Amino acid sequence: MDQYLSIRAVQAILRNVIPQVEQPELAAQLREVDARLETFHDRGIDFKEVVDNLDDSVLITDADGLVLYINPAYTRNTGITEGDILNRDIHSVIGEDKLFTGGAVTSVLESKKSAFRLSTTYKTEEPLVGYVVGTPILKQDGSLRQVIACSRPIVTLNSLQEDFEAFVKEVNAIRPGYISKDSDKHLSEGMVGKYGSLEKISTLIDHVAPTDASVLITGESGVGKEVVADEIYRRSLRRDKPYVKINCASIPGHLLESELFGYEKGAFTGANAKGKIGLFEYANHGTLMLDEIGDMPMDLQVKLLRAIQSQEITRIGGTKPIKLDIRFLALTNADLKKKVAEGAFRQDLYYRLNVIPMSVPPLRQRLEDFEALCDHFIERFTKKYNRTFGLTDWQIAYMKRYPWPGNIRELENVMEYLILCSSGIGRIADDVLRGLLNVPEETPVSQLPAEEPCQMETLGEAAPEPPAEELDFNTAVADFEKRLLEQVLSESSNLREASRKLNINASTISRKIKQYQIEYENRRS
Repeated sequence: MDQYLSIRAVQAILRNVIPQVEQPELAAQLREVDARLETFHDRGIDFKEVVDNLDDSVLITDADGLVLYINPAYTRNTGITEGDILNRDIHSVIGEDKLFTGGAVTSVLESKKSAFRLSTTYKTEEPLVGYVVGTPILKQDGSLRQVIACSRPIVTLNSLQEDFEAFVKEVNAIRPGYISKDSDKHLSEGMVGKYGSLEKISTLIDHVAPTDASVLITGESGVGKEVVADEIYRRSLRRDKPYVKINCASIPGHLLESELFGYEKGAFTGANAKGKIGLFEYANHGTLMLDEIGDMPMDLQVKLLRAIQSQEITRIGGTKPIKLDIRFLALTNADLKKKVAEGAFRQDLYYRLNVIPMSVPPLRQRLEDFEALCDHFIERFTKKYNRTFGLTDWQIAYMKRYPWPGNIRELENVMEYLILCSSGIGRIADDVLRGLLNVPEETPVSQLPAEEPCQMETLGEAAPEPPAEELDFNTAVADFEKRLLEQVLSESSNLREASRKLNINASTISRKIKQYQIEYENRRS
């Protein structure tokens, strides 16, 4: 480091002296010395080659915002090519009908300070949201020379969660309790909803949370089993004690035992020379949540049963039992009774865990809480992305028709997607929702409130009246809509002209042509 600092100091002296040298030949020689020192300092590293091989997207502009460079990862991650953006003013490619919105470059150009921003690119099939860090490169006089924007798609952040959890686990293994002060930050936000089965679960939690009884929480993937487990912990007498979560499916079988029970020094090849405490020990006096318990290998089920029964473990390579005081919560989306019958899960462990059974219903069976859940996620993500957003009654009713196979986790992802797609205008078009969820058209129309009533009223005079004998409201509306479409389509040369007349999207008209089986000859869009 001293060598690098010395070289930089010499270069600084040279760069101060060179402008004062009157002999051109000597000045040229000094500049050559400066250049060679720069090469020596960089040790021959080709920094362009380095940036070309990064996974992060990199974009560089000059001080005026002219795009000078993008690396290959920029094209891979966004779909934007060199031909799309090189030698163009960054301001000319920003906009919803252009290459991207948001970004940090313009902020850096204005402030000459680093900036962190979200950005949405539009070259992929679906708009892609990423986070961007903009950094100014300044000249010696403090003026701006270039701006570097480094970005990564937001979807890649999912993998960082696993890395962070592994990091926390390793830190706690070295220094138990080091991160436990902020454990509440890693809990869910609490149960949302208060009707039907969820009300019964909440009442049951009030009864069992203060006890040390083991609880088996079952339900489909994404229904919120971990939220229920967190609520039990919150209401328990151990809420100020350690709360350790283990996903039995995410840890390889050959590592699971050492992660759970720890090991003594020299227990096996590659083991930490000082040994390692296991997650059971870290959870001592607290609560241990075993997620995806149905995927635990049979040989470890025996050891888990023994640990629960005797409240003690023995580290791998050790001989001395370690006494524990742990409350167990087990979660699974598997049918454990079926696994027991098939010999894939130990019956004695099942009954040891199933002291207090709790079954969390799927989202499709608790639609009375649907609006509360939507409001909860809207509040969370509008605050996170600093946006306003709302759903119409029609959109909520349409979403209720969807079966939600991914349950609340899927709803959470959909709400985040919709808020990001709203581009800050506070709403999304109905067609976006249709394209995302694709609810079958055969679902009864009566389940939905009337769609786009104001658009129908504006053209009410031009449309024929429904038959006087028709008494069913929904059938009358459908008949009116079909006749109106047929009339406007017959007077229009293409779908775009019809969409302008009706003040609705061409895609909506196309969908309704199929829905009502309208014969339409002018199929040019």
